[in-house]
Amino acid sequence: MEMSAAPKVRVVGVGMVPFAKPSASAPYQVLGAEAARAALADAGIDYRLVEQAYIGHVYGDSTSGQAALYGVGLSGIPIVNVNNNCATGSTALFLARQAIASGAADCVLALGFEQMERGALGAKFTDRPDPLARFQQAMTDMQGLEPATPIAAQYFGGAARRHIADHGTKPETFGRIAVKARRHAAKNPLAVFRQEVSLDEVMASPSVFAPLTRLQCCPPTCGAAAAVLCSPAFALRHGLDASVAIAAQAMTTDTPSSFEAHDMRRLIGFDMSRAAAQRVYEAAGIGPEDIDVVELHDCFTANELLSYEALGLAEEGGGERLVEDGDNTYGGRWVVNPSGGLLSKGHPLGATGLAQCAELVWQLRGRADARQVDGARLALQHNLGLGGACVVTLYQRQ
Repeated sequence: MEMSAAPKVRVVGVGMVPFAKPSASAPYQVLGAEAARAALADAGIDYRLVEQAYIGHVYGDSTSGQAALYGVGLSGIPIVNVNNNCATGSTALFLARQAIASGAADCVLALGFEQMERGALGAKFTDRPDPLARFQQAMTDMQGLEPATPIAAQYFGGAARRHIADHGTKPETFGRIAVKARRHAAKNPLAVFRQEVSLDEVMASPSVFAPLTRLQCCPPTCGAAAAVLCSPAFALRHGLDASVAIAAQAMTTDTPSSFEAHDMRRLIGFDMSRAAAQRVYEAAGIGPEDIDVVELHDCFTANELLSYEALGLAEEGGGERLVEDGDNTYGGRWVVNPSGGLLSKGHPLGATGLAQCAELVWQLRGRADARQVDGARLALQHNLGLGGACVVTLYQRQ
């Protein structure tokens, strides 16, 4: 393994509040402020040292970020609100990293939160064009549209069907991913669903959009997470723990192949995930075989399996073998989603990317308690949003 030059950005503090069902959650500004304070406390710095903040939320009015951070302090810094569907949290992280890497700031806060409603995701503004209209039309052309079925399940379930058609993947393989997610989440006190389930229970849960059953779909969740990023010089000046660095990061959006391939896997972001991962590997001078631990975007079990292939953990069509060989869990080649992932930890859209960041920083610091991956030194994060955006981030223990 050969790494590129020393990274310019350190993650010196992370924080996260326990994720919760909508019926049991505090309001978004309370969640956001609590996560920000936790990250600042973890870093060991005062909010007055933060020079900029990037705040991610999907379901919130303009300046919701200010409403949350004003509970931490009124320092007059630039606060930028970010909305990029399910990749919102990692987009805020991407912007924070860029600010430091460019020299525009020495210390930046990235925060994400979401106060969600019960039930499936849906459009909030019905009096204007839907930004996913092109995607929905492409899906309808390929597989039709079921008005009574959650639209997200149709996208990702359709991708699973294409994988099954091309590679003979067994429906139970997707179910095994849900079993693994719950087993990991059982060791995470911040996760929503911590009770383990059997494969029989997963497969017998109500069908949502075959092959996906209810226990293979992430739940609507409320929560918040945050990270404090800084330059190496700032960390040295203030005596901060600079042991975790962002070694490489890439953000991608859709290319013509998303629509022209007439393949549901491409429509939901396979190609932009693969492109982002390849850029990260090339920038860092490593390959997927060098990674120790992964937090990837498992909004549905189907997307976890597809992401194995997009991120290079398996060749295209090889995701099922990776599951069967146990190379996605402790004792295997990689530990994927030790936090329990979106499936079991929960998926508050704006917070997800920063919750993934928090988990991987804990892993690289050796502070993940019962979830700890032994000797973890390189960690990969993958966060995907339809519409579309993908951010892949590589963390390295210095």
